[in-house]
Amino acid sequence: MVREQYTTTTEGTPIERPENQCVYKIGIYGWRKRCLYLFVLLLLIILVVNLALTIWILRVMWFSPIGMGHLHVTNDGLRLEGESEFLLPLYAKEIRSRVDSSLLLQSTQNVTVNARNSEGEVTGRLKVGPKMVEVQSQQFQINSKDGKPLFTVDEKEVVVGTDKLRVTGPEGALFEHSVETPLVRADPFEDLRLESPTRSLSVDAPRGVHIKAHAGKIEALSQMDIIFQSSDGMLVLDTETICLPKLVQGTWGPSGGSEGLYEICVCPDGKLYLSVAGVDTTCQEHSHVCL
Repeated sequence: MVREQYTTTTEGTPIERPENQCVYKIGIYGWRKRCLYLFVLLLLIILVVNLALTIWILRVMWFSPIGMGHLHVTNDGLRLEGESEFLLPLYAKEIRSRVDSSLLLQSTQNVTVNARNSEGEVTGRLKVGPKMVEVQSQQFQINSKDGKPLFTVDEKEVVVGTDKLRVTGPEGALFEHSVETPLVRADPFEDLRLESPTRSLSVDAPRGVHIKAHAGKIEALSQMDIIFQSSDGMLVLDTETICLPKLVQGTWGPSGGSEGLYEICVCPDGKLYLSVAGVDTTCQEHSHVCL
């Protein structure tokens, strides 16, 4: 504590000034000074360690002015060299590989690619699993390198845009509904077979149906009836020989029986039968076949 003294004097009396009793010392001394130096030294050590760790992280992560390691930042986006593993979903507008290499997407479970709208709803999905490849979209289309549609699928129809569709399976192709095509042809030296095991088989065309066998025969087999019908035209059998081996024969007559000549008769319902040929027609005599 500093104590001050006041002395009262009269004019002309000399004043004796007392010597200073207190000396003020400015600064930190003793153990406080040593603690301050120790604290500053500790801060300097922490700063050096942090700087060393920062430099080590930059070296390990391969930080550079253009990116980090194999990840480079370009004007078009991010460029990643080598193989990478993503533990969480990856959101990107476009993913493409280098010009001289292919793009490989690999996963131990499945690979799923989703397309979302502005509201976050999934509008298209491609899922590649261990047993199935699933595509969920309003329309699925495969184009050629020129942009020509090769294969298009939607809810209403399936369109094959190639010039030729080839089915190489031993059982052929199975269609539950109708098929529209301008040409059905088998491979060279192979048989073409159109079959409906339990239902009917119908071949329709607005301008005609052409069936050709250039190096073989044509067979039409049915358990019930085979009907050739023309609404506005006629049925033409243009061939050198017409063979009807199981045609019903009428009763043998006395004339022409030894020569083995017959004539073909037609019933009112269109049924054909054979009648022994004579000088005149004998169809009326054997018309009981039509009954």
